[in-house]
Amino acid sequence: MKIRRILATAVAAAVTTPVVFLSAAPAFADTKPSPASTQKPAQGEDDKDDKPTLEELKAAVALAQKEYDEAVVGLAEAKAAVDALSEQDHVLVAAVTGAANAAGEAAKAKTAADEALAKVEKALAELPPEATEEQKAAATTAVAVAKKTAEEAAAAKTAADARLKKASAELGDANLAASKVYALAEKVKKAAAETLAEAREELEFFEEIGGECTEDEALEIALSGPKTVAAGGSAVFSLRVTNTSDRTLDAVEAYTNAGVLPDGKEPIDEDGFFKRYITVEWSSADVLEWTEITEEFDAVEIGTLVKGGHSDVKLRLTVDPEAPVGPGVAWAYGEFENNDGTCGIGEDFAHANFDIAAAKGDKPEPKPTPSETTATPTPAPTHGGNDNTTQQGGSSNTPVRGTLAATGADENLTRLGLAAAATVALGAGAMVVARRRKAGASV
Repeated sequence: MKIRRILATAVAAAVTTPVVFLSAAPAFADTKPSPASTQKPAQGEDDKDDKPTLEELKAAVALAQKEYDEAVVGLAEAKAAVDALSEQDHVLVAAVTGAANAAGEAAKAKTAADEALAKVEKALAELPPEATEEQKAAATTAVAVAKKTAEEAAAAKTAADARLKKASAELGDANLAASKVYALAEKVKKAAAETLAEAREELEFFEEIGGECTEDEALEIALSGPKTVAAGGSAVFSLRVTNTSDRTLDAVEAYTNAGVLPDGKEPIDEDGFFKRYITVEWSSADVLEWTEITEEFDAVEIGTLVKGGHSDVKLRLTVDPEAPVGPGVAWAYGEFENNDGTCGIGEDFAHANFDIAAAKGDKPEPKPTPSETTATPTPAPTHGGNDNTTQQGGSSNTPVRGTLAATGADENLTRLGLAAAATVALGAGAMVVARRRKAGASV
């Protein structure tokens, strides 16, 4: 999915960049620039090639539909060819039938000739001593004639069997070829169906993110949870969505997920680095069973929120036992749609930072003992303008707006600063990727 790949790459860049700039670990000290072929092209060079227009996406759907329709016809023709080879009036089937009948008759003729030969040979052998020379000559002639007839019948049977074998082989080859064509036609149809579905999804996604829904301050998001979650364990976080507008919102959804913050040592692929280690489930007063957040079911269903009303949701985060020890983050934002067709994407974005601890039973890595000459690290600088940001394990509901500011490296920043900066970057990207309008979607 071209558009989604582009956005996924943008999110990866948004998350990775603050980590690279903020981390003072030696692992990043020798980071070298990417080769020119992998660096982002200058603005205006290839951007237009990476972002298809609405007309191009519609044309792609039309082409994919045409190829799919042709594949359907091709599959039908291939099936008809397979079915035809089982019809008695097909030339190859008729040839096999005729050859089989001929072989059967030849077999009967040979049997009869063999029996006749055996009979005259017996008669010759049983001639009495007093038999005349004429009787002996007649019996001998009868044996010779019967032997010749038997030999001719045997040759006829051999020829008939050969014709049957050839006709059967030709029919078998035709069936095999038709079956291969049919299997290939099935694959072509399946591939065409996938291409058509992807083209439709691209068009739908393009129309969704380019629709009339804009950022709106109607929803306030609050997210909090424990400061530490052990690898292999689970923890429950609290999510509250509040309607701060002056009207009832008819259909509210919250988008949420969690992940291990990247350490910069391994690449972030487009399939989602953040979904590999943490499973997120949700439940509420209306939905009591835990429901997993997946690519297909990626929204928390809040429902109707009256003016000033709020909804509380529980989020259960389960960390994979193989998850690396380090900072993790959970995030959430909201969307709404109304019966009158109005809709909005929440400007408010919340995140909760936490530590992923070693799995129970694992020995923690020993901490180095500071020497007398080791300087005491300076506290992470406090940035003004965000009184709602709490310490790790707390929550932030600071709206994310505009573009990411360039961040200078500071070797005294703590891991908290690293996690928070990466989270804010993640929020900006995740909000772009996750925006999907559910109502009125068609495939």
